[in-house]
Amino acid sequence: MRVVSTDDVPVRDRFAYWHEVHEQLWAPYELRREPGSAFRAQVAVREFGPVQVTLMSTMPHTVHRSRAMIRRGDPEVGKLVCFIRGAGVVTHGDRCLRMGVGDLKLYDTSRPYQAVFAPELPVHQLLLLRFPRSSLPLPARDLRTVREALLPRAHGVGALASQFLLQLARQWNELTAADTARLATATLDVLTAALAGALDRRDALPEHTRSRALLAEIHTFIRTHLGEADLTPATIAAAHHISVRYLHKLFHEQGHPVGEWVRQQRLARCRRDLADPQLAARPIGTIATRWGFPSAAHFSQTFRTAYGESPRQFRERPGAVQSRPW
Repeated sequence: MRVVSTDDVPVRDRFAYWHEVHEQLWAPYELRREPGSAFRAQVAVREFGPVQVTLMSTMPHTVHRSRAMIRRGDPEVGKLVCFIRGAGVVTHGDRCLRMGVGDLKLYDTSRPYQAVFAPELPVHQLLLLRFPRSSLPLPARDLRTVREALLPRAHGVGALASQFLLQLARQWNELTAADTARLATATLDVLTAALAGALDRRDALPEHTRSRALLAEIHTFIRTHLGEADLTPATIAAAHHISVRYLHKLFHEQGHPVGEWVRQQRLARCRRDLADPQLAARPIGTIATRWGFPSAAHFSQTFRTAYGESPRQFRERPGAVQSRPW
């Protein structure tokens, strides 16, 4: 993972530096902000196969991809943006779209647009997926119909993509190199499925793409409902309108039984909370219950089996508690 922050340069040079970062990561843009205002921003960049995934935190400013900027340089890529925190307004010609947390927007670097971060909010956070247009098995003429609208996120694959990206941002600092490699295919599949769903062309996708996108949807559903005691293969299958047998088949193909995968996710969440300095006073039993373990004793034994030490030993070990980044 590569992290770039304006904190690394003098205050007077920060916005100019941010302009350079924008151009290096995505494409040439015109950037503007209120004169004299303070500015701070940071990006953390990971490569998920052909998809560049960036978690960006920034103070308010305006981003304009003008025709002059397009003539200056066009990488001819697509970019999907999801707001994790904050809000903004995107303008295509005379059409304005308001974006909030969980909203998804497809951009095309070959088309002009303007994005304004809401000035009344001090900090905004976004997840940005940059990808070659050729990596999507969808005709370019079809994508034109969705790039000037928000992707539906209330239901179906639009909701899947929104929740998938929100979860990805929340777990950003916990991802290992192995996680990144595994998520590379899933990220592209979810992106493809979301766009195909918006186009009502999901049936045109290859079967393996649909299956992997469904599995990513199920993973997101499980992570969202980890704290529920009745999270079982039956309830998971019912929520996705598939049979329990097919659910087990999907997980078997990935090498992890459903129950084992759920347990791993619960343990990972508990371990994260135990390492969180803001939760240092929270009882271990409360953390265990929050993430779906029926009792502190059961959690303690499961944790020891997985990590070779008790939850208390882990929490008290020097270096276990991690500070949070900006």
